[in-house]
Amino acid sequence: MKGIDYIQDWKSWRAGFNFYTTVDVRFSEVDLFNHLNNTIPFVYFEDARIQLFKELGFMKEWNMPGSKTIPVVADLQCNYLKQVFFDETLKIYVKIAHIGKTSIDLHYMAENSEGEPALLGRGRIVHIDKHQGVPEKWTGDMIERMERMMK
Repeated sequence: MKGIDYIQDWKSWRAGFNFYTTVDVRFSEVDLFNHLNNTIPFVYFEDARIQLFKELGFMKEWNMPGSKTIPVVADLQCNYLKQVFFDETLKIYVKIAHIGKTSIDLHYMAENSEGEPALLGRGRIVHIDKHQGVPEKWTGDMIERMERMMK
């Protein structure tokens, strides 16, 4: 898609999404012109990211007593393509675009009911030691689960 640096080939990028969650745009998320407040896509991206982490089994592990690691958002961006209005239902897609030693890049796409992309995004999540605040390497098992999700 022209002008979005994290997308080199639109068709293959879009085809790479297979995991999504749905959201209904709530009244409290729109402005007086009835369109989505520009901060809300980040909440939708968070929800999709958490659902993905649940699917991978990471949330259960991170929430166990004695767990020493957590995910932290290092950066997050959104590209606004179409207006979104109250009471629309969106599919919020998320995929793992890149796995690093201690971080992952996630890409997002919010699709409206006509199947048109309305919001695109990306972000880096860092796996950290929650007590020391330093990056922690992904375990081999975590990498395997993420790689399976990428296929």
